[in-house]
Amino acid sequence: MKLARIELRGFKSFCDNTKISLGGKGISVILGPNGCGKSNVVDAIRWAMGEQRVKHLRGHDMSDVIFAGSGDRPAMGMASVLLYFDNTVGKSNFKYSDFSEICVGRRIYRDG
Repeated sequence: MKLARIELRGFKSFCDNTKISLGGKGISVILGPNGCGKSNVVDAIRWAMGEQRVKHLRGHDMSDVIFAGSGDRPAMGMASVLLYFDNTVGKSNFKYSDFSEICVGRRIYRDG
């Protein structure tokens, strides 16, 4: 299976709904200047796949993954990451082998 798409909302620096498509053939890269959120994409993937150690997500508390606000925007109350995997080859666990796309996601609310 290949990671085809990532959808982020309120996760770290991604306050707006953000979709990152990775479905092309070959290698996909995320490129940008320092401070643009490249590492936050990697953190989002780790977090959605179940990472429990906050230090591996570069935070002190799990609520640190929720957009904290900026000069122009208020803090958000929720963070969500969805990972969409292309399963057209049917190589996943047999329970899901009939599905062409499999989604794994995680959500956290600031109020617990």
